[in-house]
Amino acid sequence: MDTTETPGPRRGTVTQRAIERIKAMIAEGRLEPGQRLPTERELAARLGISRSSMREAIRALTVLGVLQARHGSGIYVTQLGAGDLLETFGVVADLSRGPRLLELLEIRRVLESTATALAAARVTPAQLAEVERHLTAMDTTDDPELILAHDLAFHRAIAVAAGNETLTAILDGLSSRTFRARVWRGYQEAGAFDRTRREHAAIHRALTARDPEAARAAAAAHVGEVETWLRAHLTDE
Repeated sequence: MDTTETPGPRRGTVTQRAIERIKAMIAEGRLEPGQRLPTERELAARLGISRSSMREAIRALTVLGVLQARHGSGIYVTQLGAGDLLETFGVVADLSRGPRLLELLEIRRVLESTATALAAARVTPAQLAEVERHLTAMDTTDDPELILAHDLAFHRAIAVAAGNETLTAILDGLSSRTFRARVWRGYQEAGAFDRTRREHAAIHRALTARDPEAARAAAAAHVGEVETWLRAHLTDE
């Protein structure tokens, strides 16, 4: 079979076709999570695509977390967990600036308030104890690095308690450590730690009361305060 391709713009089209064909093989069950891919040569011949385009497609799907390269063993389909597929999402939050960052915060406000409401209905005693542990740790230190670490862990524990792996993975991506560090530095300069502690305590109270609507409102108010700070910060810059 002739797999010769013309150079230039067409290459991207052919590579995209290869990506879609591999994704279809996975979606249709011809390639299962954890299964080793046929060799690059075999796949290229099977799909009628040049090896160079197949190589580009495999590289792109590896970056996206769909495929995994194992040294000395070959290329495998990942377990296709939400965390694997959304791992690169956090890069968007890390690199975004200005209005785009505000857009991401709006998304986070919607999703985190929903996750917190779900957590209020589903949280187990052990999960609630984990949330409380991080809340207590934040309340007993003024070290910004420790506060940041426990803030991340506090919100992630709530997302996990919501019981939706995909939602947790998306929130992990939106909860960029780099961005949160910038916020905490700004809060430290503005003397806003006490207000943030009150907001965290309100979220914890709603979870303890297993009150989804109060939890939703408390989380929305908390992220809303971050939005307000960021808008003022962008205006100052």
